[in-house]
Order: sequence, then C-alpha cells, then structure tokens
Amino acid sequence: MEGPGEPAIGLPPEIPPSHQKKRLRVEDWALAVTLGAMMLLPILEIVLRKTVSRGISNSPALVQHLALVAGMLGAAIAARDGRLLSLGSVEALIKPAWRPVTRFLSGIVAGTVVVLLCYASAEFVRTERASSSVVAYGIPTWVVQLILPIGFALIAWRIVASASEQWKWRAVAVVAMVLLIVFGAKPPISREQLVMPAFVVLFIATLLGAPIFTVLAGAGLILFWKDASPLSSLTIDHYGMATNPTVPTIPLFTLAGYFLAEGGASRRLIRVFNAAVGDFRGGPAVLVALVCAFFTSFTGASGVTILALGGLLMPVLMSAGYTEKVSLGLITGTGSLGMLLPPCLPLIFYAVIAGVDIRDMFLGGIGPAIFMILLAAVWGISQAPRRAASAEHKGYDWRELRAAAWDAKWELFLPVVAVGALFSGLATPVEAAALTALYAFVGETFVSRDLKIGGDVPRVMAEAGTLVGGVLIILGVALGLTNYLAFAEVPARAVDWVTGAVHSKVLFLLLVNVFLLIVGMLMDVYSATVIVVPLLIPLGKAFGVHPIHLGIIFLANLELGYLHPPVGQNLFLSSLRFNKPVTQVFLATLPMLIVFLIGVLLITYVPWMTTALPHWLSR
Repeated sequence: MEGPGEPAIGLPPEIPPSHQKKRLRVEDWALAVTLGAMMLLPILEIVLRKTVSRGISNSPALVQHLALVAGMLGAAIAARDGRLLSLGSVEALIKPAWRPVTRFLSGIVAGTVVVLLCYASAEFVRTERASSSVVAYGIPTWVVQLILPIGFALIAWRIVASASEQWKWRAVAVVAMVLLIVFGAKPPISREQLVMPAFVVLFIATLLGAPIFTVLAGAGLILFWKDASPLSSLTIDHYGMATNPTVPTIPLFTLAGYFLAEGGASRRLIRVFNAAVGDFRGGPAVLVALVCAFFTSFTGASGVTILALGGLLMPVLMSAGYTEKVSLGLITGTGSLGMLLPPCLPLIFYAVIAGVDIRDMFLGGIGPAIFMILLAAVWGISQAPRRAASAEHKGYDWRELRAAAWDAKWELFLPVVAVGALFSGLATPVEAAALTALYAFVGETFVSRDLKIGGDVPRVMAEAGTLVGGVLIILGVALGLTNYLAFAEVPARAVDWVTGAVHSKVLFLLLVNVFLLIVGMLMDVYSATVIVVPLLIPLGKAFGVHPIHLGIIFLANLELGYLHPPVGQNLFLSSLRFNKPVTQVFLATLPMLIVFLIGVLLITYVPWMTTALPHWLSR
C-alpha cells in the first residue's frame, strides 16, 4: 500500500529520524546549544539559591526567551525536513500522480500565510525596539524577538522550496503568493464578502497537506484582516504565549524523553519488566503496556515509543505465542498509553491553555492513566495463547530481577526525580523539568554511556527541539485565533446555546465525549488543544465539571485519536515501522480501541478517579 509512505510527520520506515546519522547544520547546533542553556540555567539557579542565597539575574525571563528561540529554530528545522505537523494522512489518500500538484497548491497558501506572519512579526519587533525593556544583563528584548521574523522567513522559504523541486515552479509559487497578498491589501470587493471564500481556500489547503500552524494562523489573519485590525496583534499573542512561564517545561521534559529513547534505556526497561511479569500468563502483554506507558510519559505521545520500541517488543510477543495480529494491535494501541502520566507533554500543553496548575494536572492524570494501563494489560492477558496458560509457572527468577533492576536503576528512578522535584517544593516546574532533563542526560551519557557527547547528544537534542518547535509554533499562532474568538464572545454564546439545549450534566458529558471523538478523528492532540479547550472550559464550568476532570476527559478522548482513522498517528507510524497496510493495522488495533473507549466512559462518569489525588494532596 502506497498511502502510508508520506505522512506529514516525515518519518521514514523502520527508524526514527534521529537514528539517522545525518550531518548537523549550523541551525541544528544552535538549537542544541539553546536547549542545553535552558537545561543548565535553572539548575545553576537552584545551586546558587541554596549556596549563596542569590540566583541569576532575571533567570526565569532568560529561560522563557530561550524557549522562544528554541521554538522558532525547531520549527525552521521541521520545515526544512518536511516535518511540520499537518493532516498528512488525508494527503496520503490522494493518488501519487496528483501529489506534486496538491503539494504545490497547498504550499502557495501556506507560504502566503507565513510571509504575512513574517511581516507582522517584523512590525512587532519594530515597535518593541522603541521600548527600553531588557531580558537580562543589558540584552534588549527586541534583539531576542528578532528570532520571530527570521524564523518565519526561513519557514516561508522552505515551504516554497518544498512546493516543487523545479525552480521555475517555485518562482510561479512566489508570484502567486505576491498576487494573493496584493489582492488582500486592495480587494476589489468588500472584505466581508471575501471571508467565506478565504476560509474555503484555507480548508482545501488543509486537506491537501498545509501545516496545521499555517491553517490556525491563516484563520486568525483572515479574521483580523476582516476587521482591519493590525496583523501584529497575532504576533503579540504569539510572543506572549511563547514566553509563558510554564512553556519551558515542554522542551525540557521532551528532551528528557529523547535522551531515554535514544539511549539503551529501552532494552534495560524491557529486561526489568520482563523479569517482573514475563513468566505469568499474559506477562509479555503486561510488559508491553508498562514499557510503552513509561516511555510515552517522557516522549510526549509523539510516536517515538512505537518507532523506538516496536522492533524490540514484537519479537517478545511473537516468541510468547501471540499472533501477529494481536501483537501488532497491542504495540500500536499502547503506543500512546502513557499520555495521562506525568510529565507527558499533552498534560503540560492543556495546563498552559486552560490556565490550571500543572501540578494538579499531573496528579489528576495518575489515576486514569493507571486504570487505562490495567485495561490494556487485562485485554492482553485475555489474548494470551492457550499453551501459555497450561505451561508450568516457574516462579520468579529473583536473581535476574535484581540484576535487571540494578542495571536499569538510573531509568527506574527517573519518575521519582521528575515528580519528586516538582511536588517537593524545592524547585519550580521549570527547574524540575531541567533537573529531569539533566538527570536523563547524565544517565545516558556518563552512567550507561549509550550516547556519545560529541556526536549523539547534539543530534538527539536537535531532534527533540524539532518536535518541540513543531508543537510550540502551533501553540503560539493559535492564541491569536482563540483570543479573537473570545473577543467576539464565541465561548459565551456557545455556553448560552448549550445550556439552553442541554439540561443534564450526564447528557452534556456524553455529548462532550462524542464531540471529542470526532475531533480526535480529524485533528492531532496539540491542534485540538489550542482550538477546542478555550471553548470547552467555560462549558464545563457552566455544568459544574472540574477543569482538571474535564482536562483528563479531553486528553483521554484525544488518546483514542491516535488509534482512529483518518489521522490516527499511531496507525501510520505502526504501518511504517512494521511495513503493514494501514487498514491491517487498524483492524488489529480495533479491539483495543473499543477497550479504551469503555475506559474513557468510566473516566468521564467516575470523577473521583481524577479528582481524588489532587484534592487529597492539596488539603
């Protein structure tokens, strides 16, 4: 089947891109250095605060602006490598002969949007230059903000370059973009009449493969353009979100996950969990659920789990007598299983958008995450081959278990470091994330020595930053759109309409689940978060749903989206990893999708599963 060969995430068969020995360019090194500074500054701040009672001048602002730089550099590299998040699975349904045409047309629309973002950010920097604000140590704020127009200019050029391999068609794309901008500046008819056609063009570009961030930014630009508002308003919101005090936790926790995934942690963890449960009936299935959940909690449900662990876990299941279909379904289904476990990236993302405490969000996810892991394990045990049930149980090999645990001690202690630093009060969320990243770095380089500092580490850091850049640019540009919707009182009107039509909390929650399942079928978790959550929060408040509970319901439904066509990312990654048609992967995963759907309904209607732990620990 040809379709799965070109999902927009840009991952080739068999191995994740970070495993390729590619030559790092200047921007890759710049991104790695930026992430390294983000990791070390908070640690140095902790040390200085505890030793000399005085930290680094304006350290939080420094780290926040480094997150801005890392986000734009990562997005520029993602554009270079063709890895900006998009509805790539829709594009994959298009016949191969037509893909150059669709890529060209979507590139024109996406490129036009990014050029306008470049102009808007340049105007923003020009106005900010008149101010005398500094980040720290005399560094003018506007100097750091220059990364916005520079980054957007790089992205725009790379989108145009990817629109066609021929220079003449790239020139045609540039001319078309200029004509679109001139047409928008001096429209022949009223702007109100052009709004709907503009949205139709944007929607078509989305289906043809335009990056998600250009779609969100394009929607915001159209609405600001309709009202003749300054386009720089979109950049102001982008800058404000990118330098949000919580945002640096996103790249730092992701960095920790990539250090784990790229080192030998996978082999050591599989060994220890296999020693713990492997001898029981269904033990290999429990092993898969535990290992995948552990990895996903640190890699951010990005698909790295399937790519990094799939080749190791499939032989374990097959040698235990599981059929290929069941094995494929288990690995694909559990690939995003740790999405509700701290410190998984979607939890942080939701906390930033919803404005809730990140600690409460982490605590709220633990109970439902364990419940979903148990469901996956029970289903896996039920599918265990009969001969495993009749085989003689040999009991634990305590010597192997102790040896495996000792070998994996550094990785097993990582959640304790992450959660302990965050909830002990000794570190801020950003400092806890930096400590986690540093711990993972030291473990994989100096303790296990799986990563070489001179070659592997910069490559892994650049790879983690590329994922983060693709996510943060969505977060930044979408805020302008959501702020516009709030200004237009769209959430308030939605609350009035829903509360007038629905009078039962039970029915409301059911409708939310149906709505979110549809959203999960069509959008990735990051795009859905920035678009849907600002509308969902006031509705939940109107029906008395705790925002943490609503957040876990939201993420649990979106977790199903990874397994559901048309944009189920795990389906495509598993198809790539195991060289199977997407339809075959979906049929293999369908039983787990049904099991997880039952789990989502229980999470929805048993709120104490989510709220008990935050309530108990906050008393």
